[in-house]
Amino acid sequence: MGRIDPTARIADGARIADGAEIGPFCVVGPDVELRDGARLISHVSVAGVTSIGERTVVHPFASIGSPPQSTGYKGELTKLTIGADCIIRESVTICTGTVAGGGVTRVGDRGFFMAYSHIAHDCRIGHDVTFANGVTLGGHVEVGDFTFMGGLSAVHQFVQIGSNVMVGGMAGISDDIIPFGIAQGNFAKLRGLNVIGMRRRKFSADTIRTVRNAYKRLFFGDGDMTQRLSATEQEFGREAAVAQILAFIRAPRKRELCRPDLRAEADAE
Repeated sequence: MGRIDPTARIADGARIADGAEIGPFCVVGPDVELRDGARLISHVSVAGVTSIGERTVVHPFASIGSPPQSTGYKGELTKLTIGADCIIRESVTICTGTVAGGGVTRVGDRGFFMAYSHIAHDCRIGHDVTFANGVTLGGHVEVGDFTFMGGLSAVHQFVQIGSNVMVGGMAGISDDIIPFGIAQGNFAKLRGLNVIGMRRRKFSADTIRTVRNAYKRLFFGDGDMTQRLSATEQEFGREAAVAQILAFIRAPRKRELCRPDLRAEADAE
């Protein structure tokens, strides 16, 4: 068993890897697994059927694996899995899943979740995401890889956010956001493409140019969305990033698609 401060309370049945560390005044439930190198700094509560991955660090007053905030929850042993190398800062809350939502909340690797951010039941969070302070997700939200959520942004239940997205601070997200998009505003609209993020991830200039042209064709071209999808696929669909956007738009969804403010200029980014 790993290093455990004598003031911590570890329930019988908890699985603590030899390389894990549990600091002062932490509480760990009987169905918790802490993998090698996981670290609870102090005053952390970990409950539920929860697995915390290798080298993930949880800061004080975080509540991990707490019961879902759902009126339909009846005490079932639902799950939370958190990947490796995450940083979970002060007072973050992450809930387990619900039976109706599949029973599992999933968080990928290398996530950075700043203070007071909240991940609700049945969410699916990808790899390499960043949540700034106070980000709040409703239940069943999906967030793709390499996405940045601005401080105090709030996301409606069942929203899907694609990969490589930038969400502005204090944005209210009620619609699905395409991969590589930027969404901003109290009632958020699509504001262009996350070109800076694409450059940081070493997308080529040709790829970025192609995605920009595809974006303009999709949202500002002639015809209805079905016609624009077809035209965009014919002209730009061989580019993998564009194909990803098209597949996202065509996939089933429970929320509407986030679109640009058509009063804005087509090339505003």
